[in-house]
Amino acid sequence: MSESRSESRWDKEKARKLLVEYSQTRDSALKDELVTQHLNLVRYLAGKFSNRGENLEDLIQVGCLGLIKAIERFDPERGTEFTTYATPTIVGEIKRHFRDKGWAIKVPRRLQEFNASVAKTTEELTASLGRVPTADELAKKLGVTAEDVLEAQELGQSYNLLSIDTELESEDSRKTSSLLDYLGRADMQLELVEDRLALHRAFSSLPPRERLLMYLRFFENRSQSEVAKVLNISQMHVSRLQARSLETMRKALSLANQDRLQKAKD
Repeated sequence: MSESRSESRWDKEKARKLLVEYSQTRDSALKDELVTQHLNLVRYLAGKFSNRGENLEDLIQVGCLGLIKAIERFDPERGTEFTTYATPTIVGEIKRHFRDKGWAIKVPRRLQEFNASVAKTTEELTASLGRVPTADELAKKLGVTAEDVLEAQELGQSYNLLSIDTELESEDSRKTSSLLDYLGRADMQLELVEDRLALHRAFSSLPPRERLLMYLRFFENRSQSEVAKVLNISQMHVSRLQARSLETMRKALSLANQDRLQKAKD
């Protein structure tokens, strides 16, 4: 028993050191190691939702996306235990997964407007404080709950995925391309807010593993070979899943575009 506790304590100390080092270097290899270190936490939290008709492995993939976001945002200097910090982010990602499955392609306007308010207030507080404000500080300023702020930030981060002109490294180092290139520039006017929201909804509609794959590819700009290592599948499988995901998103965007054009005619 004492040996188990000692090993657990050693892992905890190792994770703390990795978090400090990652906050300083932003090394993707360290992030992958941190994800591996905290997979049991994700499994435990995902297990609490396994009675809702979803495959547990799918929920773990969703939870891993929340874990990655928590790792990226965590500040070791604040003195908070990482597991305490990461738990609401992981749970929030899983809850959003269930919520997103029931949403229509159109994001409510009130949420669009609130997201804009959070972004504006973040800029103002960053300028006055000389640092990025916490969710609690933003909530106090806006007169809402910290959970409301975190939800808006998650939506905003999904829009960052929609930095659709950001060039991505391809497996051929001589070429670069963007998500917009993959989806088709001629067919999509994705600079419009409505299109960005539609793309967010299309992304959310993907199966959990494909959503994680697309997040790693188009948000973190990971190569297919790097994504293959994270997901523990072959690079060829990554390529097939990416192609399928892009086709799913392309169809969803096409339907959203047709719907908007029809409404414009009416």
